[in-house]
Amino acid sequence: MKTIKVKDLMVPLEEYATVSEDATLFEAIAALEEAQNKLDRTRYKYLHRAILVYDKKNKIVGKVSQHDVLAALEPKYGDLGDPGKLSRAGFSPQFLKSMLEHQPLWESPLKDKSIKAAKIKVKKFMYTLTEGEYIEDTATLEHAIHQLIMGHHHSLLVTRGKDIVGVLRLTDVVAEVFRIMKTCVT
Repeated sequence: MKTIKVKDLMVPLEEYATVSEDATLFEAIAALEEAQNKLDRTRYKYLHRAILVYDKKNKIVGKVSQHDVLAALEPKYGDLGDPGKLSRAGFSPQFLKSMLEHQPLWESPLKDKSIKAAKIKVKKFMYTLTEGEYIEDTATLEHAIHQLIMGHHHSLLVTRGKDIVGVLRLTDVVAEVFRIMKTCVT
């Protein structure tokens, strides 16, 4: 069986949704919709779930995930730290639910929050990438799986030298693993 490289599964950067760090949340969502509409559905089974963010030097510096979009609707989540870490730290569902009762969260209607959040610049709530979220395009699929698991990432930015050339999505990796399993079992 041929060794599968990251470059064989990645989505090229030019096919991914990107926005400037000065773009608004509304502009980011529009860019995501546009990239999804242009996506070659014969090649990619799954739609994009994030937007990459570039700085004034056109360097990718962050991303906006679906969770980031939802959290941007209620800015007071920022006062709590990382809500994802709270749930993964073992706090009970009852404790997390009680936070809604004791914190001034979601006091105004979703429509009002959506109108306000649409104008927020993505640099205010984007996720800043860490060193462990980059992988060379020549890396093997096994290496990528290890990095995705250990970092609990939904995607990795694919590099060629110092340039970012694509995105390796967890959904595409899992689809490839399923494909391999089917060929081995049947």
